[in-house]
Amino acid sequence: MLDRDGFRPNVGIILLNQKNQVFWGKRIRTHSWQFPQGGIDRGETPEQAMFRELHEEVGLQPEHVRIIARTRDWLRYEVPDRYIRRDARGHYKGQKQIWYLLQLTGQDWNLNLRATNHPEFDAWRWNDYWVPLDVVVEFKRGVYEMALTELARFLPRHDHRNRYLRSGMRARDHEGGVAEAMPGAGMELPPGATFEPDPQAGLHQPLEGKHAP
Repeated sequence: MLDRDGFRPNVGIILLNQKNQVFWGKRIRTHSWQFPQGGIDRGETPEQAMFRELHEEVGLQPEHVRIIARTRDWLRYEVPDRYIRRDARGHYKGQKQIWYLLQLTGQDWNLNLRATNHPEFDAWRWNDYWVPLDVVVEFKRGVYEMALTELARFLPRHDHRNRYLRSGMRARDHEGGVAEAMPGAGMELPPGATFEPDPQAGLHQPLEGKHAP
């Protein structure tokens, strides 16, 4: 389902633990790390898609999280041609996303990367909110910067650190978007997961697959 500009509606998820660290997943059979995300199906609201993707990718149910905030507007990124299926080139351009900031109210052991038969991740870790974005595939970094920056003001009050998004770049307000607050604003591996302590390892290897989700 594409809009008239060739962007597929999508949701992104920034999941916090009680230390304001964020969940990072390593895409299966690659060395690329990212936040959970996925497409919005026809007839779904962004929130419905978010809860579905949350379960499909990391095994969590709605009772395991609390919605803190979401971005007000769509954030877009274009996908390079080399990541797009040949039959989709010319009309598929990229993703437009609504991003959600969630607080984990469950436990680490509620996470399950094998909740479906088509896992997205084969490892995960908690990392600082302002993790350097060099671990993210290049064409997604701008959207990650915008989402993290827009939602940072809703972080629970116990974390006031002013961190860098990546070398030489401070978090800054992005143009036009103001996030919406939502009402009620030691690590254990889930089944089937492995742990990589350094997400920087192998970050220059390309993504696999037909195109990046």
